[in-house]
Amino acid sequence: MPHSYSNILTHVVFSTKNRRPFIDAALEVRLFPYLGGIIRQLDGKLYVVNGVADHVHLLAELPPTIAVAEAIGKIKGSSTYWIHQSFPEQSAFAWQRGYAAFSVSKSRVAAVARYIEGQKEHHKKQSFQDEFLELLRRHGVAINEKYL
Repeated sequence: MPHSYSNILTHVVFSTKNRRPFIDAALEVRLFPYLGGIIRQLDGKLYVVNGVADHVHLLAELPPTIAVAEAIGKIKGSSTYWIHQSFPEQSAFAWQRGYAAFSVSKSRVAAVARYIEGQKEHHKKQSFQDEFLELLRRHGVAINEKYL
C-alpha cells in the first residue's frame, strides 16, 4: 500500500501546573483557536476545544505520523511559548507535565463534543479531580492516586 490511512480521534485532557487558574476569559478567547492552529500544523484536525481556568479538553484527529505523546508535547510546548510571548503578565503560566488521552470512536464524536462544549456548566457541579477520576475509570485506565 503506497499511502497510510488513519482516523485517530482522541479526547485529550491536560491541566495547568498545580491546577492554577491561569486561563481567564482574555486568554481563553485566543488560546483555544491557537491550540487548533498547532494541531493543524501537525496535520491534525481539531473538532472542539473547551475548558475552564485550570484545564482544557480537546477532541482532535491526530496525525498518524507522530506519537500521541509527541503531539501533546508539541501542543503544550508551543502554546506555553506563545502565551509567554503574547501575554507577558502570564510569565508564570505552565501546563502540568502529564495528560490523559482517550480514543474516541467515530460514532461517539457528537457525544464527546457535547461533553467538551459543556465544560463550563459541568464544572459548576463537579471538580476537575472528580471529573478526571471518572474519565479514567470510564475508560478502564489504572489510577495511581499518587499522581492526582
